[in-house]
Amino acid sequence: MSARPPLTLLIHACAALLAAVSLAVTHRTGLEERPTALAFGLLVTIGELSRWTGARVREAAPLGAAGAMSYALLGEDAGQPTHHGVTQVVAVVLAAALIGSVPHIACGRGPVLDHLARRVLTVGFAAVCFQPLYNRGAFGEWRGPAYALLLLALLALTALCDAVLAAALAHSRTQWPFGPLLRDELHALLGIGSAVCATGAVMALAVAVVGLWALPVFSLPLLLTQLSFKRYAAVRTTYRQTITSLARATEIAGYTPAGHARRVAALSRAVGRDLGLTRPELTVLEYAALMHDIGQLSLVDPVPAGATAGLPTAEQRRIALLGGAVVRQTGVDAAVAVVVERQADPYREQPLAARIVRAVNAYDEKARDAGPGGPLTALEELRLGTAGDYAPEVVESLARVLARDCLTLPAAG
Repeated sequence: MSARPPLTLLIHACAALLAAVSLAVTHRTGLEERPTALAFGLLVTIGELSRWTGARVREAAPLGAAGAMSYALLGEDAGQPTHHGVTQVVAVVLAAALIGSVPHIACGRGPVLDHLARRVLTVGFAAVCFQPLYNRGAFGEWRGPAYALLLLALLALTALCDAVLAAALAHSRTQWPFGPLLRDELHALLGIGSAVCATGAVMALAVAVVGLWALPVFSLPLLLTQLSFKRYAAVRTTYRQTITSLARATEIAGYTPAGHARRVAALSRAVGRDLGLTRPELTVLEYAALMHDIGQLSLVDPVPAGATAGLPTAEQRRIALLGGAVVRQTGVDAAVAVVVERQADPYREQPLAARIVRAVNAYDEKARDAGPGGPLTALEELRLGTAGDYAPEVVESLARVLARDCLTLPAAG
């Protein structure tokens, strides 16, 4: 097992310290408003049990997050002031999250530690911002819309902190640039993140007025939203599997070596990440990389080993245009077809995605054919070709990715 990066260790250590202090204080003082604590703990547990797995989503357990945030910002229960503090909020949410994570841990679904660390730290942040001030009566004059706006503002600030934490953990784990990761996290807040904030605020306000029975009523819309997102994620997965199957057509027909399209797609996505592409741009790049050789199916005489990088420029463009035409007939996003069509254009005229696909495809072909030391030889050849064939910034990004991730992409056996 590889050692965890220092930043990940620091975040986990801070979460563990806050959790330990909260559990110790709560154990010593006991639970305040036990029915309320148990009700919110049950809600968080149900949310964690229904956590998404296997999908690229920002918030894996939206119902658990909303329940945890509403408990952190709970001031009254059916008109009666509450007295639970920061440590009880963290302890209850942590215990519920641990119980709800047991099935995921047993099945090896992760990263559970990152998820728990984010949950503890964000809930602790929200509770620190609200509970001490509320217990001192600082919000006594806040009523009606002003109080609701206060809760929404605190939830929005907490969501921003969670986005920073998520981006920092992803940066530490993958070494991808922090800026694009944070941008993707902030963009995702407009989706399920806004639903979590709104539901958390509504639940806290509803419990304050009518009591705990409001929890299941106001949890239902978010649960239905979660099911809709699950269906959407399943459709996206099926869509990607269809594109992957189409990309394998050239391998099955013997036009390209086995695994070539998948290697080019994986490395192209890594280079795109390094260059700061957004999540939608990375999706287009990945699909185009998977289908970049599909134009070879229109050839009467196959290119030896499918190596198009060594062909004359005119022939490369003809194959690229044939590929774009095939992609358009499949119903795939037109942006993917544009990248496939323009992968053989002069790099100064290409969109960035096409520059990446061209360079990575050439790297894989040259590394495969160069024998021992192939990756280094291939990279050197690409650097020599930056005067006219390959974009210098893409080649240097490729070098960084290879050095960082050891993606040497060996030839298929």
